[in-house]
Amino acid sequence: MKKVLSIAGSDCSGGAGIQADLKTFSAHGVFGMSVIVSVVAENTSRVIDIQNISPDMVGKQMDAVFEDIEVDAVKIGMLPSPECIREIAAKLIYYHPFNIVIDPVMYAKNGCPLMEPAAVKTLIESIIPLADVLTPNIPEAEKITGNLIHSIADMETAAKEIHEMGCRAVIVKGGHTGGKDTGKATDVLFDGKRIYHFDTGWIDTKNTHGTGCTFSSAIACGLAKGMSLHKAVEKAKGYVTMAIEHSLSIGKGFGPTHHFYQLWQYGLIKEREGEGTNET
Repeated sequence: MKKVLSIAGSDCSGGAGIQADLKTFSAHGVFGMSVIVSVVAENTSRVIDIQNISPDMVGKQMDAVFEDIEVDAVKIGMLPSPECIREIAAKLIYYHPFNIVIDPVMYAKNGCPLMEPAAVKTLIESIIPLADVLTPNIPEAEKITGNLIHSIADMETAAKEIHEMGCRAVIVKGGHTGGKDTGKATDVLFDGKRIYHFDTGWIDTKNTHGTGCTFSSAIACGLAKGMSLHKAVEKAKGYVTMAIEHSLSIGKGFGPTHHFYQLWQYGLIKEREGEGTNET
């Protein structure tokens, strides 16, 4: 069995963060492990408070996993402070794992910041160069590049600019664009050589809590299983689309996606095919 590690924050409501990552790992038939960097008291409507784990304890959690268990992929989510980022970067350099997927989580679904403003610079300098895949949404890509994104062409430009910061590949997620008007949700992948578009139909629902965590975790699962980057992204896009299609109206705000709908229907044998890609 392949083994995937999540380094992220804990969402007590179960829709995002470590909880969403572990659910995604289980749905993909891989063994999930976790390093918790922050405990977030949140629900579907608001973030009540955040308590960060000390960088030393974050590092020791990573030591505990890597000294004992072979890690086939690493998914990294919420990175709350420069000190935390530097500790994780040092451990990644020391242990040198394969298939590092980084979802640069900066805001909760309701807009509450989850990363200190000073941490963005450290993220760019210390973490992005270690990423095999970086998966920012549009607000995160704007924060990283310093440029506004209004179109697919802007997403392509942003992906290339972020790639120049040192990561192997970049996926700019299009869920924050006007997909409701076009009827499509388009993600843009730049692998250092080519641009790819991953299109699915737009799903009109507010229940999208944890979609970024789920998508990046699914990519990590695919890479851990030996898929090419393109195939891993295609499969992950299909999986998160399925989870959104069958999202759950839990709570008073943004409900969670349904990580196990496909598993409950078909078991681990049947996998949803990707919705298709277009190369440009």
